[in-house]
Amino acid sequence: MAAAVRHQLKPRRVQFDFQDVPLHWIPDDPLATHLINGINLLLPAGELWFCRVYNQALPLVRDAQLRADVEGFIRQEAIHARSHAKAEQFLQAHGLDTDTYRRKAEWLFERFLGDAPFGVPALKRPLLEKRWLIARVGIIAAIEHFTGLLGQWCMDNRSWDRAHPVMADLFRWHLAEEVEHRTVAFDLFAHLCRTELGFYASRQALMAIVFPLFLYFLAEGGRALGKQDKNAYAQWLSRRSLPRMLLELERTGRRTENVPTFSFIVRKTLPWVSPRFHPVTEGDTQQALDYLARSPAARAAAARDGLH
Repeated sequence: MAAAVRHQLKPRRVQFDFQDVPLHWIPDDPLATHLINGINLLLPAGELWFCRVYNQALPLVRDAQLRADVEGFIRQEAIHARSHAKAEQFLQAHGLDTDTYRRKAEWLFERFLGDAPFGVPALKRPLLEKRWLIARVGIIAAIEHFTGLLGQWCMDNRSWDRAHPVMADLFRWHLAEEVEHRTVAFDLFAHLCRTELGFYASRQALMAIVFPLFLYFLAEGGRALGKQDKNAYAQWLSRRSLPRMLLELERTGRRTENVPTFSFIVRKTLPWVSPRFHPVTEGDTQQALDYLARSPAARAAAARDGLH
């Protein structure tokens, strides 16, 4: 893998028209379709939460380059949230209820991971407030590990060439930017942990929390949408337990390559355990930038920005 290139992270003000996109935008694959469609409901709440946490963390950043990276990250994540919120409207236009699952996502980020989770007043004390902020930065670093590995999977994947080009470009553009900025969350957490927390032990503990939550919300999004689908296989999937959903993910990923397999996710997460781990080795920045240079939505955004 090529080393990440130090360059300025810039927002790409993309726009997508989902009017002609079918619900099953990945042909003949309800599992992949609904798992990925569910991400549209999880990301807006999560990425706006990223932005809030990082804006709170910015005053603690003492390195100018890292501060610029964090600011670029915030701008990119804000556009990700807006774009996937529009994709939720696409699901609603197809007659799907999105409120139930989205409320779970909002509960996770606004209540469980909020500034004062469940209204606990102790976290308003300055020292605990700062430690809770740094812990949430670490949670973002763990989440960004998954978005980064999924981003590199997407850059290497060719099965989505058969999918509807608009929805495929939404996820490819987004995941390319995840590869582009994959080191920022890790570097910020390391920067803040130098004096506040033990970096290695903290990131292992936080990954132990994030990994099962990531799998649960991934599966739950697919189940929430699948049970509303008339497709018999989608209905069957919606009643499966989490272990059975992961088994189906493995089978489908191996058979169609439309989704990463569960074993791929585990294999790409194991390096996190190493004290020498750094996400710079886990993706190809130039490959991501090459896609962003040919992405229809990103090219249109660049053309619009060039007019001003």
